[in-house]
Amino acid sequence: MTPPRVLIEQWLPIAEIGAECLRERGASSALPPLYFLHVWWARRPLTVCRAAILASLLPAYPLSLSSPVPASASSGVRDTETGRHADTKTDWPERFRQLFPTFDAYKAWFLKLIGIHGDPVASRRLLEWAARTGNRIPNPYTYPRAFTINPTEDQLQTLYELLEWTWGTREITFCDPMAGGGSIPFEALRFGLTVHANELNPVASVILKATLDYPARFGPSLVADLRKYGTLWVQGVQKKLRPFYSDIPGNAIGACYLWARTVPCPVTGKPVPLSPNWWLRKGSDPVAVKLIADPREARCRFEIVRGRAACEQAKPDQGTIRRGTAISPWTGEAIDGDYIKAEAQAGRMGQQLYAVGIKTPGDFSFRLPTPEDEAAYERAVQELEQRRPHWEAAGLVPTEPYPNPATDMRPIHYGMPTWADFFSPRQLLAHLVILEELQTVAQQVQRELTRERAAAVLTLLGLAADKCAGYNSRLVRWDGTRDKIANTFERHDFSFKWSHGEFDASRNLLPWALDQVIDAYEGIAKLVYPVQESLLGKVEPPVHRLRCTRGNAQSLADLPDGSVHLICVDPPYYANVQYAELSDFFYVWMKRSLGQVHPELLGDFEVVPKDEEAVANPARFAFSKKKEELARQDYENKMMACFREMHRVLADDGVLTVMFTHKEVAAWDTLGTALIQAGFRIDASWPVHTESEHSLHQAKKNAAASTILLVCRKRAKRSEPAWWDDLKGAVRQRAREKAEEFEKAGIRGVDLYISTFGPVLAIISENWPVLTSQTDPKTGQPLPLKPGEALDLARQEVVNLRKQGLLLGRSVQFDPVTDWYLMAWDAFRAQEFPADEARKLALALGLDLERDIVRDKRLVAKKGANVVMNLPGQRRKRGMVDPDAETFSHLIDVVHTVMLVYDEDGSLACQRFVEQRGLRSDSRVKALVQALLGAIPATRDKQGKFLRPEMATLDALRLLFWDDLPAPKEEEPPPVVQQGELFPADEEEQLEENEDEEGE
Repeated sequence: MTPPRVLIEQWLPIAEIGAECLRERGASSALPPLYFLHVWWARRPLTVCRAAILASLLPAYPLSLSSPVPASASSGVRDTETGRHADTKTDWPERFRQLFPTFDAYKAWFLKLIGIHGDPVASRRLLEWAARTGNRIPNPYTYPRAFTINPTEDQLQTLYELLEWTWGTREITFCDPMAGGGSIPFEALRFGLTVHANELNPVASVILKATLDYPARFGPSLVADLRKYGTLWVQGVQKKLRPFYSDIPGNAIGACYLWARTVPCPVTGKPVPLSPNWWLRKGSDPVAVKLIADPREARCRFEIVRGRAACEQAKPDQGTIRRGTAISPWTGEAIDGDYIKAEAQAGRMGQQLYAVGIKTPGDFSFRLPTPEDEAAYERAVQELEQRRPHWEAAGLVPTEPYPNPATDMRPIHYGMPTWADFFSPRQLLAHLVILEELQTVAQQVQRELTRERAAAVLTLLGLAADKCAGYNSRLVRWDGTRDKIANTFERHDFSFKWSHGEFDASRNLLPWALDQVIDAYEGIAKLVYPVQESLLGKVEPPVHRLRCTRGNAQSLADLPDGSVHLICVDPPYYANVQYAELSDFFYVWMKRSLGQVHPELLGDFEVVPKDEEAVANPARFAFSKKKEELARQDYENKMMACFREMHRVLADDGVLTVMFTHKEVAAWDTLGTALIQAGFRIDASWPVHTESEHSLHQAKKNAAASTILLVCRKRAKRSEPAWWDDLKGAVRQRAREKAEEFEKAGIRGVDLYISTFGPVLAIISENWPVLTSQTDPKTGQPLPLKPGEALDLARQEVVNLRKQGLLLGRSVQFDPVTDWYLMAWDAFRAQEFPADEARKLALALGLDLERDIVRDKRLVAKKGANVVMNLPGQRRKRGMVDPDAETFSHLIDVVHTVMLVYDEDGSLACQRFVEQRGLRSDSRVKALVQALLGAIPATRDKQGKFLRPEMATLDALRLLFWDDLPAPKEEEPPPVVQQGELFPADEEEQLEENEDEEGE
């Protein structure tokens, strides 16, 4: 049976989808409401989820009706390359012919179906130009964000006619077996599919229930119940906690308390407040505290300073701790990090209140702590001591141990061996009162509401309790740039905070958290509920067909063989996020607040089970010297088992679309091996920008900016294996073709390399098994190809293509070391990037990273798992760049020496050096300068200065010696798409910040 060809195997509007994803994620104030419901990590943008689902189900446009699809819009595998994608249904019904007389008409309809009602590519370019140049412009977006637009009844009618014609049914079965925070199944539900959302993690399973089921089932009507019972809950909590917080002005909304952790000074024994800085507010109206250590007093005191001049004099950037080592304000001597850890583990790390923030309508002010503040805190400590035995007996206190060993051992090192230790005494008191009062309110909810509605209300109230914990722990940072407390998980780890914030739990903590959850729920309901009514009477309402389950993706027991039309999955990315370890923070609270509401989802575990999780976690193999390799093998085996189960439940003509965002080849090698071994072939590969390229250019660290969509089908078994030597030519050709194609589509940097991986894996997977000329020493049999070898070959082709492009089509021979430096800037476009990727690039050029790049030439320095590009001056200190040298072994040394002389001695000295060495007329030196001008980011700040010092120097050399070379391209303002209203706040904000509120 030949499967129906689907749209994503023919075409995908990657530029438009990518631009809309950037718009969706750019401003925290305008994120989808799913983000604000509860923390979950590595969520995908709704726009790319919607596009991937619909394009994987809709039919391809019949080639008999269309002109050839443009190369820039074609998939990783074309009809001219294989006959398996020949159209099986070339004669569309007359209605489809009338609706879509051309491919362009079909494309336009698809774009509107996924919510793109304008030109987001042109709009994005205009916004980025405005941000870089400091210009204010009219808002180029004339339509709402794509994710906010629900399908119309006419669109749904056409969609379902197309689906029925393609698949033979209107009830399309969709599955996401690793659903996480629910972005993918949420979009499937919005379009009326039969959704099976499975997740191993118990915390994520509850989030899925609250994201998918309740908003679709109850819609906005649940909001009134949430407010009613939430108000009762808030009143009970505030009444019990009011004695433990000091009074604030009558018009104040609430307060926050800023604490510094302390350790005894090794010399004086007096407490040393630990903080990396003493800022309270940065910006145009700065406020800071000044630390004063008076030897006559028992502890440090603080003074608040306001205004630029006072803050500059106080030097708030000079904190008392940096990189784990402290400075005692009492003696001025360093305090060793091991001493700090030992004191913390011995229970001698304390805390000192250094400022109080008061929030009033439209304002935020700061004052020093008062005796009343400290007395209120002491009352809280005593109350906790008195009530804790009772609470522990009732099982309310999260005394479960933090895992040891773990990926992040900082909580253990700094004296937090149990989850209760993540909270100060008053924070813990507040959360226990919040939990106790929730249990009281729960009794009334269950008496007054139906069982399902009560479960919905209590679940959402429980998520608000989690939000309280997430924003009121010892790991929350005070954000002085925005006058707010940051979330515990603003990063994907347990980063220790030397100074932390504390919400006023007697006033604004729970009301704020409750409002966040209710607003998020209402926003979700408005997005997902309308389709339930649109499809009423045509098919069974989607929510009645929805299944949310907790289980291992290796065993989808509730799904029969071949029962699923589409699987769309965003699998864990190697070691990118340790979901189980992170979610323990919430699980220990959630099982207490919602364990009786969702016993089937939360179970009765002590902490989140970790052994079944498909991530590469070396901590699980801490007993072995080969823990990294064992973790990789464990991840690969689990992913292979998951993909095999997906192969079982997928229909023979079904589609598997995998989302993958990872820049490291090792992760791609593992993913490719797992997919191929599970019986899939890769039919298409699409890179979609989902991270802001603008912000990456200004960042020190490189990261993949694209989500890659891999479109897979079940692979027919081959009777004979293929040989790698026979496929190398095709792999090289495909890699170069796809690199050229995606380069024209705007893919740059490391993403250009990654964009070739899918097409190359397509050749390998189609011809699997692929054997090499190497033999197993034990059996004498040929060894199977590792997909990573094919990816190395693809990288070589991209290197050749990009080098030629930087030289405007000319072919100039440098040397391998110089080529590496040039290609590293071109590929990663950042000063700092992963050492493993640097190593892979070195291999592609026949070099050894450690020997040739790090040790011998000092082009980079090692920094943990990364490498950092050295400036010419840094290389001079290491003896690699020397103006007095007679000869240079590598061309990059010549150019770096010229740059050094210019930077340190000025243009006249540089002219003498260049003339004496005859470098002005050296065509290879000139060619390298030209190539570097094209490779190093030419991004400027708002004052017009280059952000990278290398670019500033190279451009000066160009003007001085080679002014016939093209200048770094100055950006012209893109054409205005349409006049809109003047730069709305949320569109402006998205270019000033790129963070979200809930742990993306």
